[in-house]
Parts: sequence; C-alpha cells; structure tokens
Amino acid sequence: MKLIPFSIITALSLSFFGCQQIAEKPSPSTTTQAREPVIALALGGGGAKGFAHIGVIKVLESHGIRPKIVTGTSAGSFVGSLYASGKTPYQLQRIALQFKESDIRDLTLNRQGFVLGQKLQNYVNQQLANKPIEQFPLRFAAVATRLDNGQKAEFIKGNAGQAVRASCSIPNVFVPATIGKLKYVDGGLVSPIPVATAKAMGADLVIAVDISARPTADRPMSMWGLLDQTINIMGQQSIQQELRQANVVIQPKVGHLGVLDLASSNAAILEGEQAAQLKVREIQAAIARFKQSPAALQPAPRAKF
Repeated sequence: MKLIPFSIITALSLSFFGCQQIAEKPSPSTTTQAREPVIALALGGGGAKGFAHIGVIKVLESHGIRPKIVTGTSAGSFVGSLYASGKTPYQLQRIALQFKESDIRDLTLNRQGFVLGQKLQNYVNQQLANKPIEQFPLRFAAVATRLDNGQKAEFIKGNAGQAVRASCSIPNVFVPATIGKLKYVDGGLVSPIPVATAKAMGADLVIAVDISARPTADRPMSMWGLLDQTINIMGQQSIQQELRQANVVIQPKVGHLGVLDLASSNAAILEGEQAAQLKVREIQAAIARFKQSPAALQPAPRAKF
C-alpha cells in the first residue's frame, strides 16, 4: 500500500477545519429597523372654536396619521379627552353637532365665578362612560393652572370629567375646580397650547393646533363678550413660546367665531379640516425626516411623568 505523503494529509486537514470554521462563523447581525415616530397632538383652548380640533383629527386620521399622545388645554382638553378615550372622528362630530349650551350651563351666585362647572364634568364623564384617564387607549393629559401658586398642573390619570372641568375653569367665569385640597383654573393661563407637556410625555413629533385669537377692541362688553375677550387675552405671552417647540402648527381660521357660538360648530369643524389638509404634506415630510434620523434607530423617548 502506497503511503500518502504527510504534507498532503496536513493540507487536507487544514482545509477541512478551515471550512468548518467558515461554516460556524456567525452571520452578520441584521440592520436595525427604523421605528415610527411617537406623534402627539397638542390642542389649544378657545371655547366653541375648539370644535375645529375635530376637523383636524378627521383629516389626520384619513391620511393614516394617528397620534399616540393627546394633550389639551381648556376646549382642547374637552375634545382631546373624548378622542383619547377611543371615540372616532365621526363620533366626535356627532357630539359636537348635538351639543347645547344647556348641557354645561349651571349658573350660580358665587364671588369666584358665575358658572359652577359641575354639569361640564358630568357631561364629559357621561360621554366617556366614567372611564378614568389611565384607561384611555391613547395617553392623555389635561392641562390646568394651580390657583395657589400659578403653576401648571397636568392631569394624566383619575377622573377625566374633573380634569377637563379644571382645565376649562376660566377665572371669574367658572368657579375654580377643587380636586383634593387644591383649586384649579383654566390651563390657558400657563400653557395655552400644551406642546411642552406633549414632549415631556415622550413625543418625537408634536402637531400643535392653535385656535387662539388676538384680543380686539370691537368686542361687545356683554357677559359673553367679556368671556370671549378673556379667552383671547389669556396666554398671549406664552403661545409663541409653545408653538416654537412644535414640529407642525395647524391654525384653523376661526377668529370670527365666538367662544359660545355653538350654532357654528359645523363651520368650526370645516375650518379645522381645511387647515389640516394644507399641512398634511408637511406632517408626512416631518415623519419621513424622522425615520431617516439617528433618533429613529433609538428607543422611543422615556416619558418624564
């Protein structure tokens, strides 16, 4: 029998083990998938003009733009709570068209205000079937102002109707809302469009809806004219500061509507639709930019509260 030279055996052995090592070498890790941004909707105050928020929501959803976080001040907390609780845009529209002043009017004799606010609280809770905020499918915050120190208060759990009542309690119009041992008034005093709250809750992109109007000298100084002017004055100093933090700002043209002009709820919704439609491409571009950014490869921001 002819012997195989040692050098050939060695070469074959090295070849065999080399192939085995190549086969056992782990495959390179797959590329990290870019995540979708956490989108927040920050809804500002403005009385009945707040029904424009519904038009905005209708358009966003029709284009597949669905926020995971909703923040609201005053009228924005009213619409925002209903939306965050799981109601569809068309359910919101039906509520708006059926809504009457008598649903929330509970006049009282009180040195702190002439509207009690209990009916507003009850109305919201009835629409939500008494669901607390922490059970909403979307994360939600209603923004109010602490009366004792003027600081911002953000309600992210508990009684939704009570939180909305606090957020809507316009000073000297509504009696301040009492929660626990503290009293609260309208969030528009400190955060008229709660963009900062949305970012603190973990938003990557914030869409702000501004329905504010500048104060004008031609408002009639009747009781409701005074209310209208009060809402227009509140938060003028901080509106621009909040809006600078937003990625996209939608501004429905509702300045001609009164704060209690409930008969114009459909007109407000239409204005919201038109304003949102003009911003759809801008929002889609912001989403695309985010998905190309390093942040899209990182975990979602951790909420501060």
